Amino acid sequence: MTVETAFHERPGISEARSQYYGRLAEKSARPLWEVLSSLVTPVPRDRTSAAIWRYREMRPLISEGARLITPEEAERRVLILENPGLPGTSQITQTLYAGLQMIAPGEIAPSHRHVASALRYVMEGEGAYTAVNGERATMRPGDFILTPSWQWHDHGNPGGSEVVWLDGLDIPIANFFCTSFAQHHPQTTQPVDHRPGDALHRFGMGLLPLEYKLDGMSAPVFVYPFERSQGALRHLLRSGHHNLWHGVKLQYSNPATGGSPMPTISAFLQLLPAGFQGKSYRSTDATVFCATSGRGRTFAGDTELAWETNDVFVAPSWQPVRHEAEEESILFSFSDRVAQKALGIWREEYLEADQEPVQATNV
Repeated sequence: MTVETAFHERPGISEARSQYYGRLAEKSARPLWEVLSSLVTPVPRDRTSAAIWRYREMRPLISEGARLITPEEAERRVLILENPGLPGTSQITQTLYAGLQMIAPGEIAPSHRHVASALRYVMEGEGAYTAVNGERATMRPGDFILTPSWQWHDHGNPGGSEVVWLDGLDIPIANFFCTSFAQHHPQTTQPVDHRPGDALHRFGMGLLPLEYKLDGMSAPVFVYPFERSQGALRHLLRSGHHNLWHGVKLQYSNPATGGSPMPTISAFLQLLPAGFQGKSYRSTDATVFCATSGRGRTFAGDTELAWETNDVFVAPSWQPVRHEAEEESILFSFSDRVAQKALGIWREEYLEADQEPVQATNV
């Protein structure tokens, strides 16, 4: 069907206007007034669907993949978590990619680098490592690990158990701007010239090297140990820092700037006390969650997502979100919030029963 025919068949469009639209189409032009309402919408129209990937169902498929393909063949043995509202896109939201990656004992995922920034959130197993810029960090459940844009990174598992983690990358953003580049390291594993924990002790202890000058836009520390992060949440809970919408929620930060660890992805960790009945909020950043521990439910719009440990779920943009916890639970999450804030377009509202929305504030 031609553009002219399509407009002509619409009731109320004159023959003259239909022919005019047809001539515009021949010049690769079209009238704004016919599409304005779908381009400039009164509220966000997110194609992302509220969805959940249950770990007890995904875990056998991860192991099956390990039997079918080697890390060398795959380069990265990952199962993409593709949002059902975005079929064929390899996206979990309209701006972010997510996947479940596994490395078995004795395996190596070769060193490479790419423009897309990446995070790793360890879900299961110990003994594997991630190497970034010449330093290896042992991966433990709950650890938050960065592989910043254009930095060499590889993974290996000299331990005795399979290790699984959640990948989050800004691939859709890099591809939207047509800025994707990637390279393979000449060696399978990059040279290691820093002791384990070097970056954490130089940058992550409330201290910085003398006369330190920021290099790049990502955090200079690349591992955030769960033991420390969990301890901070529990201390704040005991101290009464309890938000009616989020429980106790903290955001991961770049220790050199206080901002986000990456320029395009924000990451968060929150503790929901047993019996928590959260109030509703909504924000423009569609958010990916991973249940680090516990059991509960999240309501995203009209969808109820019942989750347990290691389940991954997503809440779309600008849909009311509410969390409930049957037992004490910890949720990790990430979104494109920092990118939206940099552009001045991020918005969040706390919703209360029988009241107008109120502007959100931090814990």
